[in-house]
Amino acid sequence: MPLAATGDLVTAAAGARTAVVAFNIITLEHVEAVIAGAESVAAPVVLQVSENAVKFRYGRLLPLARAAAAAAERASVPVALHLDHVQSDDLLRQASAAGFSSVMYDAARLPYEENLAATRAAADWAHAQGLWIEAELGAVGGKNGEPPLDAHAPGARTDPAEARAFVADSGVDALAVAIGSSHAMTTRTAALDHDRLKRLTAALGVPLVLHGSSGVPDDELAAAVAGGIAKVNVGTALNIAMTGAVREFLAAHPEAVDSRKYLSVGREAMAGTVARLIRVLGA
Repeated sequence: MPLAATGDLVTAAAGARTAVVAFNIITLEHVEAVIAGAESVAAPVVLQVSENAVKFRYGRLLPLARAAAAAAERASVPVALHLDHVQSDDLLRQASAAGFSSVMYDAARLPYEENLAATRAAADWAHAQGLWIEAELGAVGGKNGEPPLDAHAPGARTDPAEARAFVADSGVDALAVAIGSSHAMTTRTAALDHDRLKRLTAALGVPLVLHGSSGVPDDELAAAVAGGIAKVNVGTALNIAMTGAVREFLAAHPEAVDSRKYLSVGREAMAGTVARLIRVLGA
């Protein structure tokens, strides 16, 4: 079917008090696994390409984006393409021509006023191109080699009043909020601040997004969706599944040299993780 629009999927999820799951992709195996997992539970899904993934692919967006779009158009469920954690204005301006319907512009590392100004400019440009735009306020952390986030540090979490002003002044369509999760966690031990989420949901009129969801236990994820999260980002969980499956296969078959043998096992493991998380979130 034709590519879906991320904004439509997230808006529908928010209206139904559920969430759409957005999975970060790095290889074609990631793309195929995410779509296969979503098809197995008949759920819409978002394929995300991060700026870090683009850097890994020699700085070229189109090869992975075009492969993802081709696979998405042959899926039996709605699939959208989202450009994630963009800090480069040059990369931002490639989004529309590459088939993306949405972008997450990440200026959260900057002081508030600089974040707002940069995000406002990005939102103006994105909307002129017909793109849905997400931003971040607060300190989710764990990206680009950052030290592990102290999610309890003063000022780390998103302030509801500040978030309300930020959304109004920036014009973004969705906001990623810091409520206790962190990127790149390999253990599922994050405890979310559900009281803060409740206040953020009441304060804002746009969908809320949870980043760093791989480190959040199932019950906490389900509670976050019930509390107002409409888009859940997952990346590390796929890599854990793939790497674990490949390691196990190669340990049992040390003579193996055909990459299709172990990549297929890794792809199946990722597809299983996709289906399980979608079921957990009721998406």
